[in-house]
Amino acid sequence: MKIGFVGTGVMGRSMARNLMAAGHELHVYNRTKARAEELIAQGAIWHDSPGELARYVEVVITMVGYPHDVEEVYLGENGIIASARPGTYLIDMTTSSPRLAERIEREAAAKGCHALDAPVSGGDIGAREARLSIMVGGDRAAFDAMLPIFRAMGNNIVHQGPAGAGQNTKMCNQIAIASNMVGVCEALGYAMKAGLDPQQVMRSIETGAAGSWSLSNLGPRMLAGNFEPGFYVKHFIKDLGIALQSAEEMGFDMPGVRLARSLYEKLASLGEQDSGTQALFKLYS
Repeated sequence: MKIGFVGTGVMGRSMARNLMAAGHELHVYNRTKARAEELIAQGAIWHDSPGELARYVEVVITMVGYPHDVEEVYLGENGIIASARPGTYLIDMTTSSPRLAERIEREAAAKGCHALDAPVSGGDIGAREARLSIMVGGDRAAFDAMLPIFRAMGNNIVHQGPAGAGQNTKMCNQIAIASNMVGVCEALGYAMKAGLDPQQVMRSIETGAAGSWSLSNLGPRMLAGNFEPGFYVKHFIKDLGIALQSAEEMGFDMPGVRLARSLYEKLASLGEQDSGTQALFKLYS
């Protein structure tokens, strides 16, 4: 298929590359063209705007930064929905607002297009190895039609319900990670204060009840002083803000998420907003 990919950052670049490897013709746009040069060198076709790209493809996938970016690329005057041909599939894989996903689905349907919200989990490693967990909201028939596309990027692909359900599921994912990351940092920090070898401690605890993806995959990065982003601190703060806002609308209190966000905001104030989420360990080491 002819697929347009908007947003070729840390994760988007690998996701787009996997689509090319699966044999799809790839069209790309990124706010900073330099970040798309690697894909262009491998055969991707560059466009100067998301709207221009949307005119040439059957599927548009977006992986941008913030809800306001999603709103701009889809709903702007010369955005994706205004430019796409009827029948085009629009898949937003950004972690964004459930309510915005519902709005995009309505606007897309009015133009004869099919919109899905399909945020992902798995970080840079999952994106690179096509092992992402993909949580999808939207029409079931549209999901079924796009399943081969999703399978080129992930291996745990679940249709969660109508528009917005994918984003709400991703909020559940981020909520679970938030307190877990605090626990991982405190556990490894405690091990060091107690004079233990934290690598040995990890060997003992990661296969038991304390085990988690964050402990096994980000714990070694923390101990190695590797704080390069698989997922940015600034984007995690954004996600936790969306989760808290959505929870407030439902009358649901999440003290654990509030604590985690306050710690990440403190980390960002120290200049770590562009570090990976594992940089939270700097507050404990």
